[in-house]
Amino acid sequence: MTKTDRAAYIDSRLGELYPNPPVPLDHRDPFTLLVAVLLSAQCTDLRVNQVTPALFTLASDPFLMARQPAAEIEKIVRPCGLGPQKARAIQGLSQILVDQYSGIVPCSLEALESLPGVGHKTAQVVMAQAFGVPSFPVDTHIHRLAQRWKLSDGRSVIQTERDLKKLFRQDRWNALHLQIIYYAREHCSAFGCDGTRCEICRHLFPERVNAVKTKKS
Repeated sequence: MTKTDRAAYIDSRLGELYPNPPVPLDHRDPFTLLVAVLLSAQCTDLRVNQVTPALFTLASDPFLMARQPAAEIEKIVRPCGLGPQKARAIQGLSQILVDQYSGIVPCSLEALESLPGVGHKTAQVVMAQAFGVPSFPVDTHIHRLAQRWKLSDGRSVIQTERDLKKLFRQDRWNALHLQIIYYAREHCSAFGCDGTRCEICRHLFPERVNAVKTKKS
């Protein structure tokens, strides 16, 4: 099976399994999504969703958030890890949004990446899920499965992003990156599948399955 064939099967099967994948981070608008994605760095979505209700009760827009001392923000976001850095970033980006963008999250990858605490992946998530701009954010799940499914050599997340964008239609990028994440968590986790156990791996690489059977016999 060629790489193109593998990509076509993955695209079709994930579309069947997750026809309307929801954004796993609870949010109300581009600002709350931006903050939630920032908090999700080195933290689970579940924990972020447990923390953000209190944070957005404290301040639900850049104007209110910019007025909060970083120490007050940190008290709430501490369970997400890297509390001091994330709190400073949230307060700082909120102030920039107020000062430079009239409190509106910019629909620009370059502008988003210039904000404190906002890296390439975070900016792409916001572009995709807040503004509907075709993007392919690559997190650890996607980076891992792109290697496991031999869609990319995995030298870097940037290279993985480039490879996946070449393999899949642009109008599928926004949904597909969520579909891969859901599949990775539910069926093809780092320790739950060794490339021979989940449905997609077994279909794509029957030779792996046969090799394991031969070894066991």
